[in-house]
Amino acid sequence: LVWNTWQPDEQGLQQVLQLLKDSQSPDTATQRAVQEKLEQLNQFPDFNNYLIFVLTSLKSEDEPTRSLSGLILKNNVKAHYQNFPPNVADFIKRECLNNIGDPSPLIRATIGILITTIASKGELQTWPELLPQLCNLLNSDDYNTCEGSFGALQKICEDSSELLDSDALNRPLNIMIPKFLQFFKHCSPKIRSHAIACVNQFIIGRAQALMDNIDTFIESLFALAGDEDSEVRKNVCRALVMLLEVRIDRLIPHMHSIIQYMLQRTQDPDENVALEACEFWLTLAEQPICKEALSGHLVQLIPILVNGMKYSEIDIILLKGDVEEDEAVPDSEQDIKPRFHKSRTVTLQHEGGEDEEGEDIDEDEDDDDDTLSDWNLRKCSAAALDVLANVFREELLPHLLPLLKGLLFHPDWVIKESGILVLGAIAEGCMQGMVPYLPELIPHLIQCLCDKKALVRSIACWTLSRYAHWVVSQPPDAHLKPLMTELLKRILDGNKRVQEAACSAFATLEEEACTELVPYLSFILDTLVFAFGKYQHKNLLILYDAIGTLADSVGHHLNQPEYIEKLMPPLIAKWNELKDEDKDLFPLLECLSSVATALQSGFLPYCEPVYQRCVTLVQKTLAQAMMYSQQPDQYEAPDKDFMIVALDLLSGLAEGLGGHVDTLVARSNIMTLLFQCMQDTMPEVRQSSFALLGDLTKACFPHVKPCIAEFMPILGTNLNPEFISVCNNATWAIGEICMQMGVEMQPYIAMVLNQLVEIINRPNTPKTLLENTGTFVGFSDETFSALPVCSGLHLLL
Repeated sequence: LVWNTWQPDEQGLQQVLQLLKDSQSPDTATQRAVQEKLEQLNQFPDFNNYLIFVLTSLKSEDEPTRSLSGLILKNNVKAHYQNFPPNVADFIKRECLNNIGDPSPLIRATIGILITTIASKGELQTWPELLPQLCNLLNSDDYNTCEGSFGALQKICEDSSELLDSDALNRPLNIMIPKFLQFFKHCSPKIRSHAIACVNQFIIGRAQALMDNIDTFIESLFALAGDEDSEVRKNVCRALVMLLEVRIDRLIPHMHSIIQYMLQRTQDPDENVALEACEFWLTLAEQPICKEALSGHLVQLIPILVNGMKYSEIDIILLKGDVEEDEAVPDSEQDIKPRFHKSRTVTLQHEGGEDEEGEDIDEDEDDDDDTLSDWNLRKCSAAALDVLANVFREELLPHLLPLLKGLLFHPDWVIKESGILVLGAIAEGCMQGMVPYLPELIPHLIQCLCDKKALVRSIACWTLSRYAHWVVSQPPDAHLKPLMTELLKRILDGNKRVQEAACSAFATLEEEACTELVPYLSFILDTLVFAFGKYQHKNLLILYDAIGTLADSVGHHLNQPEYIEKLMPPLIAKWNELKDEDKDLFPLLECLSSVATALQSGFLPYCEPVYQRCVTLVQKTLAQAMMYSQQPDQYEAPDKDFMIVALDLLSGLAEGLGGHVDTLVARSNIMTLLFQCMQDTMPEVRQSSFALLGDLTKACFPHVKPCIAEFMPILGTNLNPEFISVCNNATWAIGEICMQMGVEMQPYIAMVLNQLVEIINRPNTPKTLLENTGTFVGFSDETFSALPVCSGLHLLL
């Protein structure tokens, strides 16, 4: 068989075409049959020849069918390319290169995707003619051939930028980059755009071939600054933003002109161009020269950013901005983002939350309209204003305050809403300068919580949360009480977006106000419990957070019979409602962990079923992990977040109930399970295991003591500061064990001492970790005096 002249069998071809037609059917049963048929056909090596034939040669078929054939082939290449016979692989590669200039843009793009998929399977090294041939085809007088080759090269540059800049391929970029630069002047905007996009792939990696041509590149970009094509302008902006990060030295001489250009482009009629340009201000804010470079331009820049913070008409449509009441509409599952549980990190004071390095700060642009999860001009403008406020501080206000007054009191709700967002965006950076205006602004914002437009009410919630620290610093009756009252009303708003914003804002207020909320607990709990019966799925998850944060903030003040009677029945009802494999358990378990810690003995009536279920969740997950490791084909890998959240709730129970947990531990196999969890491959599981070990050591040491000989070597191997949170919790647990063991600890000191010395001597060790190490080192003078090295270490601390 001569593969150059391979021709399909007519019957086989009809079978493949029928399969391609069927695969476009929306019917599930047809789709399943197509999958089975595909698996059968993949047993025949020349099935892939049929697919490439339909894509490149069967011009009588419609383009979507031909393209689909190419995409199925691409999936086969991804999954089975190593099993393709050499003659099949060669035939496919040759057909791709011979047809890269197909008249159809869809077919050219599909062939480009296929080429780059083959290249990414290690074929760049074994397909030596690919890059020279594609570069050669760029010189073709035929537009389709030139564009198709450039499209393929752009995809290869995106997927294999590091490999292209390595010795493995004999550094092809030395030829490719100068070649691409020649095409910046091409008469076709599509070709110009491809050329810039190709070179852009090598900026961040500082490819040597680009660094050698950097001045030519920058000059060529400047020459394209006024290009009439929006895609070209977008790629020019993208290039300048990246150059700002890696070669600012080359931009500084031209900085004034570049800033003027970016001011224009941030107002580009094409929002994609404006968004790329707006990234420039975000990136510039991180550079040491920002203040000097931008000072003279703030008068132009600030109004442009503020203008970019308005919702566009499309945003309002997507956000259903005209829908005021939607609380009765169930959430669709895709509205609910996956949640990731943050494992428990312990400190000397045993704060359940994050270590000092893991502080998560919500960026303003994330809270205001997260259902438009795509990064857009509004979010980018808000983020840029936020970072610039942190650079310029009060110097920003003379440019902003005159604008703000007009925005905040504007009759058009879209403009008013953008003003409230501006106020929130500058809260962190300009707080000191804003203080004189807050006594007037905060009541205005509280009033905006009652605005007739839901999007105004929701942004007012968020902006007020940004000023919560100041609100709490004032006498309670001045602002805290009116803010809390209105936020609680908004928690029961008829609009789901407002409910969500109010719940999040209230959680922030809880963190700031802490025990200041104690006098209002009854009122707060009535509202939160009422929301249980009102909320749809997504907001219910946020409500758990608000309740958990409340418990963290007011602590033992929650342990009052009337509060427990309000709060616990709906939580336990949800707890009983959810199955063990339901991911809604994550936020509920997190919430109950905080509640158990706060209620202390008040949680006793509920502790047994909660404790048992947590132990069951850990046991089930470990069993599933074991089955998966032995037979990965038969069983699915477990979601270990179930185990992590359960371990953390057990920690909360041990911390809250103290000695009362003794009987529960005695009647369970938790110590055996803990031994397995402490050796899990996943750091987060180990992190939560060591937190629980420390809490059980404090609460019921007699159950831990028999296991110390087994546990200590495991703790020693986890004193690795590369896994900072695991190391922190292991160190904390060792310290708690030391305090219980006293002199009996001597046999185990050698297992952990060297690692702890290393942690102390290591530069930049976080304070929490040093404190926890200090607990171990300082636990007993008697024990240390028995070991001269330890005495020295003790003195060192």
